[in-house]
Amino acid sequence: MTHRIYAIGDIHGQLESLRYAHDLIAMDRAIINDPGAQVVHVGDLVDRGPNSRGVVEVLMNGQAKSAPWVVIKGNHDRLFTRFIEDPEYQDPAVKSGLHWLNPRLGGNTTLASYGVQDAVDRPLAEVHREAVQKVPAEHLAYIDSLPLQHQVADLWFVHAGIRPGVKPEDQIEDDLLWIRDGFLEDPRDHGTLVVHGHTALDHPQHHGNRLNIDSGAGYGRPITVVVIEGRSAWRLTSTGRQALIPTPQT
Repeated sequence: MTHRIYAIGDIHGQLESLRYAHDLIAMDRAIINDPGAQVVHVGDLVDRGPNSRGVVEVLMNGQAKSAPWVVIKGNHDRLFTRFIEDPEYQDPAVKSGLHWLNPRLGGNTTLASYGVQDAVDRPLAEVHREAVQKVPAEHLAYIDSLPLQHQVADLWFVHAGIRPGVKPEDQIEDDLLWIRDGFLEDPRDHGTLVVHGHTALDHPQHHGNRLNIDSGAGYGRPITVVVIEGRSAWRLTSTGRQALIPTPQT
């Protein structure tokens, strides 16, 4: 029997879209009679969208109730917790030099969902003090505890991608959270199908060696949800499955 697994792309505070993605999975599960199939979320729970707090709560509470879910840490999730630790923190991978609170990165909307308003227009120290008071410690602990990768059957789930040719146990966190160059253009088979997000597209793309399921929820577009059987994948829609035909990387 072919192993079946569901995957949900970058969420970015879009709670209603996340709920709809879970509804689509429930519909597919009912059709194929597989209620226990695992669901992997590939990270970026927070930033840019309107309800990052709600997203964290739904995923944290679902896992606490033994939902068959895996949630992987994304780069925006790390930016959030690092800000709480140090408001001056600047991730070296943010080549623009923008602070996490800048609307382009979306930290301001994450804090707004926790009741910290107008973060861009207020003194940083003041915003940070309020954030420390209002962001629940259990949310931060949950995000910090999220795994960086997940492997099952012939699939390797990560947020951004992998460093080609490097074993899973030797991958570094910065690559798993941020990589683009050196991964996206690599045509080699990685031994497993790498399922990732991070690089926003208009629609998911299957390249045979990797499957990108970030469809731009951070920019207001729908969250992508797929079902994978072996290395074959389908996008789930309100009208059923749509096959994702592999197009080799060139």
